[in-house]
Order: sequence, then C-alpha cells, then structure tokens
Amino acid sequence: MRPLSVKGAWLSETRAFADDRGEFQELYSGRSLSAALGYEPGVAQVNRSVSRQGVLRGVHFAQVPPGQAKYVTCLSGAVLDVVVDIRTGSPTYRSWEAVRLDDPHRSLYVEAGLGHSFMALTDDAVVVYLTSQGYASGREHGVHPLDPDLAIAWPEHIEPVLSKKDQQAPGIKEMERRGLLPSYDECAAFHRSLRARHMV
Repeated sequence: MRPLSVKGAWLSETRAFADDRGEFQELYSGRSLSAALGYEPGVAQVNRSVSRQGVLRGVHFAQVPPGQAKYVTCLSGAVLDVVVDIRTGSPTYRSWEAVRLDDPHRSLYVEAGLGHSFMALTDDAVVVYLTSQGYASGREHGVHPLDPDLAIAWPEHIEPVLSKKDQQAPGIKEMERRGLLPSYDECAAFHRSLRARHMV
C-alpha cells in the first residue's frame, strides 16, 4: 500500500503466484488495507463495468458520512484512473492524481469524500470496484470531468465519451456554491471515528 499525493488515496500492488497450471493472486486483502488505513472499510457492494475506448466515468462521490470508499482494479484492458480532492478546506483542494491501471496486480483505493473518475484507454476495459457502501441515488453526486477548473490531463488523442448525467454535471465552483461538496474537516472527523471504533 503506497499513499498517493492526495491524502486518502492509496495504490495497492500485489503479486501473483504462477506455475505451469496458471496463476493465483489475492486481489483484495481487508487485513492489509485495514493495517494501512487504521480502520476496516468494509465491502458492501462489488461493481463491474465494461467500457469502450474513450468512455469517461465520473467525477463521482457520495455525501459524507458515510460516503463511499472504492477499491478499484482493472482486470483487462487499460484505464486512466483519477482521484480528485473535492474536499473544501483541504490543503490539496482541487488537486488530482492519475494512475494507469492496466494490470490486475495494481489497485487504487479511494477514501470516502474523494472524487473518482476514469477513462477507458482501450476497448473492452473491464473494471471491478469494491465499495464500502451500496449505491444510494440521493447521496450520489458528480463534478464534470472536463471542468477547466480541475484541468485533469485526459489523453489528448482519445475523444471522451460521457453519459448524459456526466455531461450535465456542474463544475467544481458551482458544486461548492451549492454546498454539495464534502468538507475536509468533516471527512477527517468521520475517519477518526472509524479508527476509534476499530481500536475498541
């Protein structure tokens, strides 16, 4: 588990065991993740998406608490996976970090309160993500992934393909004006409470 520049985002790198029969790999370890985070995030839902080249999903997040943490793995093909700090008051507010996921030995963990987005770099990009909470439409929000105020460096040679919902998502300034973004202090307090419960 390696922390990224956006606090609350981690890159998990695992290894596979191969022999003449094939390969075995532990894709997810709750024990290892809990050791890095200081709490058990839990898994409430497992999602799978298949995307053609250019499909751009996000920037998505859920209200905190409880938010929705994600553990993201690309099983085949390749995606550019991006974590965005949308927490108002954060020292790295509006910053982002991109990780290319093209190998199931690498996964991205995105803590509740952070924004998450990815673009498929290939056809038939298969992404599986474990979430700490199930989907609840009333708590789900999005920031436009092409918002110039975020200036995410998506690949210039690939034409982005967005859902109607993502096309209509506001920019980050508008989301902040509406009071729909999580606050850094609120997220920090929530995760402190998870750590306190974990230690009991």
